[in-house]
Amino acid sequence: MYRYEVQTMSCGHCAGTIEAAVKRLDAEAEVTIDISAREVRVRSERDQGAIGEAIRSAGYENAVLEG
Repeated sequence: MYRYEVQTMSCGHCAGTIEAAVKRLDAEAEVTIDISAREVRVRSERDQGAIGEAIRSAGYENAVLEG
């Protein structure tokens, strides 16, 4: 499970855009988004860096959360 902090995510549209970006990279990924905590959790076979880059490419800077 990868966890990312996405400070610029503020609404359902943002969450949908991020989820779509991750799903384009890995259609089987499990994506859980907590808008109020500004946290995205992803379970994927893809590399953590690739997931972060997909989120960045969608327009959202992010930081990996440990743990």
